[in-house]
Amino acid sequence: MPFDPQAAMVLEGLGDLRGAEPASPTDVPRWRAHLACVAPDPTLEELCEGGRFEVVERAVPGSAGGPDVPLLIARPAGLPEGAPVIYHLHGGGMIGGTCRTGVPGILREWAAPLGLVVVSADYRLAPEHPYPAGVEDCYAGLVWVARHAARTGGDPERIVVAGGSAGGGLTAAVALMARDRGGPRLAGQLAICPMLDDRNDTPSARQMTGHGVWDRRANEAGWASLLGEARGTDQVPPYAAPARATDLSGLPPAYIDAGAAETYRDEDIAYATRIWQAGGSAELHVWSGGFHGFDQIAPDTAVARDAREARVRWLRRVLDL
Repeated sequence: MPFDPQAAMVLEGLGDLRGAEPASPTDVPRWRAHLACVAPDPTLEELCEGGRFEVVERAVPGSAGGPDVPLLIARPAGLPEGAPVIYHLHGGGMIGGTCRTGVPGILREWAAPLGLVVVSADYRLAPEHPYPAGVEDCYAGLVWVARHAARTGGDPERIVVAGGSAGGGLTAAVALMARDRGGPRLAGQLAICPMLDDRNDTPSARQMTGHGVWDRRANEAGWASLLGEARGTDQVPPYAAPARATDLSGLPPAYIDAGAAETYRDEDIAYATRIWQAGGSAELHVWSGGFHGFDQIAPDTAVARDAREARVRWLRRVLDL
């Protein structure tokens, strides 16, 4: 699949990204160190942007037997009480990232123009903490946000779970858990290029092997870190890999997007299609020429701007703003 010409120029200027991506769980420490060098977390001062945003950190109770879950809570300064909430789950292949990953863009592009509270969860990472540690952390954080929305200035009736890549897969998993456990009633789920299927054998996964960002080899390292020997077997539950879910009815409205030139394209299309087949609501976008993470890596390209604007339009509709 060809890359968007503008995005391809940016990608070429970044050198050999694939060489830095993990090839196995043993590569994870090296990959994390690389990320810390090329994309360090913003400080709290940087997140506040000179008083434009109010940002605090706190720890909330985790799942039964689990540790507390760190949350980053951010809102535009002076935002009225009862604002809609974005519950954010960061990306990183299930093996990297923190609750600060991706938050600056969410604050500028979603929170400030739409008047939203952003709560970002710092879930445990594989391979040190395999399934179900991470997703249980994410769900516990969501339960706390729904029960204590007033402490964040948020509206418990207008919570959208959102995330990209691994965070997109966790977004889908948390929506399934909330449905099955009688948990918080979500206004929507926004899954950006979500990581959904541990089998890693779709046509797009094979097609993009060795090309672009986060190819089939890197994806296998992420899933193997999370699931170990269970990866690819019938023992994988839907809360680990939402593509395994047999029932996609009764879910909150979904927004799903992916690049046409990325590993996750076909599993994401299939997931949206199955939501429709179950009678649910899903909006699907496949961005021509987009590689994985193109909207973050090449943000000034026309296709990246279109992708980001489409998500904002969907948030306006689903939150009735």
